[in-house]
Amino acid sequence: MTTTALIVAAGKGERAGGGVPKQYRLIGGKPVLRWATEALIRHPAVHAVRVVIGRAQQELAAAALAGLDVGELIEGGAERADSVRAGLGAISGEAVLVHDAARPFCPSAVIDRLLASLEFYDGATPVLPVGDTLARIGENFGGPVDRTGLVRVQTPQAFRLGQLRSAYDRWSGASPTDETTVLRAAGMTVAAVEGDPALEKLTLPADFARAEQWLAGAFAPRTGMGFDVHAFAGDGPVMLGGIQVPHSRGLAGHSDADVVLHAITDALLGAAGLGDIGEHFPPSDPRWTDAPSALFLAHAIELLRNRGAIVDHVDCTIIAEAPKVGPHRLAMRARIAEIAGLAVDQVSVKATTTEGLGFTGRREGIAAQAVASIRMGSFR
Repeated sequence: MTTTALIVAAGKGERAGGGVPKQYRLIGGKPVLRWATEALIRHPAVHAVRVVIGRAQQELAAAALAGLDVGELIEGGAERADSVRAGLGAISGEAVLVHDAARPFCPSAVIDRLLASLEFYDGATPVLPVGDTLARIGENFGGPVDRTGLVRVQTPQAFRLGQLRSAYDRWSGASPTDETTVLRAAGMTVAAVEGDPALEKLTLPADFARAEQWLAGAFAPRTGMGFDVHAFAGDGPVMLGGIQVPHSRGLAGHSDADVVLHAITDALLGAAGLGDIGEHFPPSDPRWTDAPSALFLAHAIELLRNRGAIVDHVDCTIIAEAPKVGPHRLAMRARIAEIAGLAVDQVSVKATTTEGLGFTGRREGIAAQAVASIRMGSFR
């Protein structure tokens, strides 16, 4: 099946506080909407992801989704159903996953169960059992409510696209809170599959505190190290940290020989257990002749983010007698941050010499060593 994920992010989310709609608040250093989108983009069975946003949210959404392939943003309506209808009219494919942006952490196993159910049902939804005692509160505290047959309904919910469109065409009631309500009202079949506590919805300020605590336990810290060296050859300038640094000599290498970006790339790949730069960009491949090393770093970042990793910090030490790094340090940090999608304070660049010892001391070349700190999610 060709599956499109439709993320509904058009609400105001005022109860969550924070000064912006809740889908744009940060958790773990990233907007809620980006977490939700990345979880669906990286699933191999999802062929496209589209996002429905509210009016006047274009800039917020563009910033939150920068670098992600989500196509043109879709403007939603006043009610949730209006936003879903707008999204359904703008997508194609055989199946659709409708997901609330306020549920940022979606395990891939839930998506597997949902899509498998579409072989036998018109739609499917993840559910969790109700574990707590339920009671009605009126003027006085009421008695317990029978929990038999009760479940908590989550998203994403999966549907055959044509069936969901048809069900919405026949819907005439008040705005539904989810799409299974619409499907069942049209007499279609809906499967209930096992949900996941990671899919809890963010609604109130306390939910964001809970999400941060959950993230702290769901992500394991990892550290990677990288090292690179290139000899001087030809005329300058040299490429260091993604910028040109004036020098009388250049550096020899298959690419642009940027030792800083090479070392950082290797550190990131190592932290994620993804091999080294030579495996991804072998010197024997003519495609990488004179290639800008920014491509290598951007590729490593993409690989990590596709696996749900968070890059916390990169630190690189340049080892050279010349050129002097100090005047260019801030520009290097800014460029590395730009390539990697990090804040400048997440990037450190330092320099040292070997006091005239070794090949760097003899001014035969430049070396760099890097350390990368990341967190890898265990909830995928």
